[in-house]
Formats: sequence, C-alpha cells, structure tokens
Amino acid sequence: MAEESDLERTEPASSRRLEQARQEGQVPRSREIGAFMILMVSAGAFWMVGGWMMQRTTALVRRGLSFDGQALRDPHFMLARFAEISLDALVAFGPFVLALVVAALLSPFFLGSWNFSLKVLAPDVGRLNPLKGFSRMISWSGLLELVKSVAKASLIGGVAAYVLWAERGEIVALLGQTVDAGLANAGHLINYSFMMIVLSMLIIVGLDVPFQLWQYHNKLKMTKEEVRRESKEMEGNPEVKGRIRSLQREAARRRMMSAVPAADVIVTNPTHFAVALAYKSGMGAPKVVAKGMGEIARKIRAIGAEHGVPQLEAPPLARALYRHTELDREIPSPLYAAVAEVLAYVYQLSRWRQQGGHYPIPPRDIPVPADMVPEAVDG
Repeated sequence: MAEESDLERTEPASSRRLEQARQEGQVPRSREIGAFMILMVSAGAFWMVGGWMMQRTTALVRRGLSFDGQALRDPHFMLARFAEISLDALVAFGPFVLALVVAALLSPFFLGSWNFSLKVLAPDVGRLNPLKGFSRMISWSGLLELVKSVAKASLIGGVAAYVLWAERGEIVALLGQTVDAGLANAGHLINYSFMMIVLSMLIIVGLDVPFQLWQYHNKLKMTKEEVRRESKEMEGNPEVKGRIRSLQREAARRRMMSAVPAADVIVTNPTHFAVALAYKSGMGAPKVVAKGMGEIARKIRAIGAEHGVPQLEAPPLARALYRHTELDREIPSPLYAAVAEVLAYVYQLSRWRQQGGHYPIPPRDIPVPADMVPEAVDG
C-alpha cells in the first residue's frame, strides 16, 4: 500500500517542475481571456470611432464607384485608383486593426504571460495518431470542454435574446425612420447589443481562469517518489552528503589536535571534558585552540601529556569553557578572572621548571560565575 501511495500524484508541483514545464511550452492558458479581450476592444472601438469609420467607408465606396469616361481611356487609371483607395482603407481601418493586435498580444499577460519554446515546434509523430486524438475527445478533459462550450453558447445566446427582446421597440421603430436616421439608430443598437453580449463573457472568464489554473497544476502534480528523486538531484544524495560532513569533521578534528602541542594549558573535568587554552602576546584574551568531550577529551589530554602541556583539573571552569567558547575564539569576559588564575599557575610552573625552588600549588575552587556553569556530567 505504501508503494502504491508513493506512485499516486498527490504532491504539488515543485518550482523546478514548473520551470521545466514552462521551458517545454506548458503554461496556464485561457482562450476565453483572449476572446474576451479581442471582442471587448472591438466593441469599444466601434463604440468610439464606429461613426467615423462608417463615414470613411462610405466615402471610399463612392470614390471607388465614381469615374468619368475620359479616365477610362487611361491605362494607368485603375492601378492608381486602386492604390489610392487601398491607402485610404488602411488609414480608415488601421487604428482598429492595431488595437486588435495589441489586445491579442496583451491577453497572455493576464494568465501565464508570454512564453516561447522551441520544443513545441519540434515534430511529434504521436500527434498524428488518430487513436490518441479520439482518446482526447472522449476523455474527462474533452467532456469538460464540451460542457463549457455548451454553457458558453447558452449564456451568450440567452444574453443576446434578452437584449433583442428588451430593445424590440427600438428595432420596430426603425421601420418608420428615414434612411439616415435609421442607419444611425441601427448602428447605436448594434453597438449596444454587442457591448452587452461581450460583457456577459466576463462570467465565462471568471469561471474559466480558476479552472485552467486548477487543471494546469493538477496535471503537473508529482508522486512522492518524484519529490524524493528531485530532492536528491537538487541537494545531493543524503549518504554522500553525510560522508562529506563526516570527512569535514575529521579534518577539523585533525587540525584541532595539531594545535594542542602549542597550547599553554589544558583544563579538564577531569575525564569528560578537556579544553586547551593558548595566550600569546598581541591577543586580546586567551583563546580556545582545542576542546572536546569523551574520547576526544582523552586524545587532547594524551597529546598534551606527550608534549608536556600542563594540565589542570577544574571541572566548573572546564564545563564553562566548553559550553560558552567556540573553537579558535577568545574566552568570554565573565571567565577572564578564572582563566587568569589558571595562567598565573602555568607561569609559576614554567618558572619552577626553569629555576627550581618550591613547586607551585595548583589553584583549587577557581571562582566561576554560576550562570556560566552547566550541569555537571561527572563528579
């Protein structure tokens, strides 16, 4: 059962999966947004400049159908007249066509933005397979598209029927008007009806956009196995990373052990903890050059004994130094007085070794602030 659950697509698509899909040309798309934008711009353009366009079109038709007999004898007359009329038509309809092009180019920005992928242009023989095409037609996706198309046609048809019924008085009144007044009022009715029908498509867009987003992300869902595999590819194999961390810790431990012979003193707990301190001229405060507990502490003591580094048993101070001081960092200021007492003993011991005399007495009960001492590990 666990293996079956790992193969089910229950996990949301990762950012990497979404980026790969985008590179392959898969982005959320809603054809309804594009259709709405183009129709809305068309309705707005007709509403604002429809009268001017009708005047220019009427002038073009009259100019194209008017000529004199003398002009017909000129072999270049038809070509010149065609060029003039074409230029006038471009001026008359150019702004309208330009507005439609801009609307078509901007519509993708409302969902998914522009996306250009060469992989979509690559030939795919599978697309020519009629069985796959038929399976897409009878799939759940095809059924949903059919339902959506029927609902869209019903909505737009219902709005159109309502608008025509609401304006039936104005439509009948056109029969008793003059040609010029009738054409003007008919144009107004057409623009109004077109605008209302286009605005009804907002309902379709409002329903289609969330559906397309859900369908897109549902299609890109991943199995738990795919998530684990991608995590390994992105972050590396956990076993390899663990081995690398282990090697790094071992290298750091070797560097730390190589610094023990140069230490001035090793403070012990006496068995569980060991902290090696060094203080040279120019340092602001003594520095921890090595520290450890358990087996590492025993190695620090052994290396120190081999190289003649003084060792002092001070359990509270050893625990405080181990807990509150990082490796290769200076000790915290609350421990200055305690460490100063230890270093004073070390200097006395060094002088005794060089000059003889009375053996210095190791300090006992070195004062350590209570808030700096963690719980004891051993007695």
